[in-house]
Amino acid sequence: MKSQKIITLAVMSVIVAIFIATACKTPQAILDKSGAQLWGENCARCHNAPSPATYSDDQWHIIMGHMKIKAGLTDLEVKKIATFLKSAN
Repeated sequence: MKSQKIITLAVMSVIVAIFIATACKTPQAILDKSGAQLWGENCARCHNAPSPATYSDDQWHIIMGHMKIKAGLTDLEVKKIATFLKSAN
């Protein structure tokens, strides 16, 4: 009986570990997109996105911090979009 509980716990631990490892993996669709594509897709969902040259790099950094939360962006999406926006200045 005790060995059955140990085996059950071991199997459950493996299943949880696999779930965590796959849940944290960045989807290939995001990896394949450029910052410009992500900017167009995400920013245009809710409003007319301003020109990248509208704001300074520091302003974009602040804006991206807010938009990460409001738009539910991942760290990778924020990084790619910010790089695109800052490259226009």
